[in-house]
Amino acid sequence: MRIRRAPDCAITRRERIPLNMTLSSPIKLSDQEKLDVLCRLDQFRHWGSLEEKRYCLVCGNIITGRQIQVAGGTRGNGALRLSCPTERCNSIPMDWVLPTDEIIAKFEMMAAEERKAAELRPVARANGMPEPPKTAPNAIASRFRKFAFHFKHAS
Repeated sequence: MRIRRAPDCAITRRERIPLNMTLSSPIKLSDQEKLDVLCRLDQFRHWGSLEEKRYCLVCGNIITGRQIQVAGGTRGNGALRLSCPTERCNSIPMDWVLPTDEIIAKFEMMAAEERKAAELRPVARANGMPEPPKTAPNAIASRFRKFAFHFKHAS
């Protein structure tokens, strides 16, 4: 039995290695259509307008209904999907919470702690540049995901 590759995979001729996969592009909808789709597909929170904001627990950005991407609907009969507009963020509606004052305050506090820790880093190089951090580059994001995990289950 021969395995066939999907038509949306780019293959190099010499190596036969998939370079990338084409993801479905966001579709264009009128404001009313987009609001209807948000209301129908976001089973976790109510949308009253496209100007409402949500806090993405994955990337840490505040997004509006207008920014949220709608994809799918191939030839009018495929399933529609909502996704975060932030590049490389693959969150879906269950990852978006209302940006309460408490969530924003705690996130700002954690960001301030990160900035303070970066300022206190000792100078250890001959050229006067600070030593690179020993933690992962997304330390604040991973710390915030752990923090936000508690709010996700409470909502």
